[in-house]
Amino acid sequence: MGRRQPGADPPQGRPRIRIRRDEAAELQVRITVEYWRQNGPTDPGHFESRQVETDEHSSFLEMLDVLNEDLFAEGKEPVAFDSDCREGICGQCGLVINGDPHGPEKTTTCQLHMRSFKDGDTITIEPWRSTGFPVLKDLVVDRSAFDRIIQAGGYISVNTGAAPDAHAQPVPKVDADLAFEAAACIGCGACVAACPNGSGMLFTSAKVVHLGLLPQGQPERATRALNMVRQHDDEGFGGCTNIGECQSACPKDIPIEFISMLNKDLRLGASK
Repeated sequence: MGRRQPGADPPQGRPRIRIRRDEAAELQVRITVEYWRQNGPTDPGHFESRQVETDEHSSFLEMLDVLNEDLFAEGKEPVAFDSDCREGICGQCGLVINGDPHGPEKTTTCQLHMRSFKDGDTITIEPWRSTGFPVLKDLVVDRSAFDRIIQAGGYISVNTGAAPDAHAQPVPKVDADLAFEAAACIGCGACVAACPNGSGMLFTSAKVVHLGLLPQGQPERATRALNMVRQHDDEGFGGCTNIGECQSACPKDIPIEFISMLNKDLRLGASK
């Protein structure tokens, strides 16, 4: 039996030696991060720049964690940013990344990963920009205006009592589906950040519509819409001119048609 030539297939029954590639070296991403620094609502703020090395499987917030670890190791102040669940549910992690709310993918910032960027990229990170969302610190904004809009809607007066039996109160399938779609809004504020007018009408309409479509929401339906829109305007948010950027930026795909449904409830309330 002759000597096997280099590179030839191994004899039958013998395992092939697997040469593993250096995945760590291939997956490294080196980027330049330009991040916003601001000490409060009245501070003019400025950008700072720094190189960060991470890997493409890291989430965007994990990349910011690496940035802060580097700053902390040098005795510098970490960059303040919001996050909570990091699962795309709570809506706390809103950032404007390269001019896009939540970044280049249609998802929340915490669900954005570094594989959406290339090695050597420059990434600019800013907070939400809106009169209704004053900057508290760096990338953190005060979104309590959304809470006050919801609070202005008040309570329902229906005495719901104990948990009802299934199907005790029939709801049409179309209405139920739309109500669930509206209730998917997580209040992240991407609609406001994307709108040239700084309007929060997509958020407000989602909160109005998901109750207005259900039987329990009918008694206060008209007054709820009036009160919530009034609070929206008092908070400093702009008016809606149907540009549609809010719908494009929404990570939960809330449709702009809900604003039309809100306007219908407004007309109903104004006529009473």
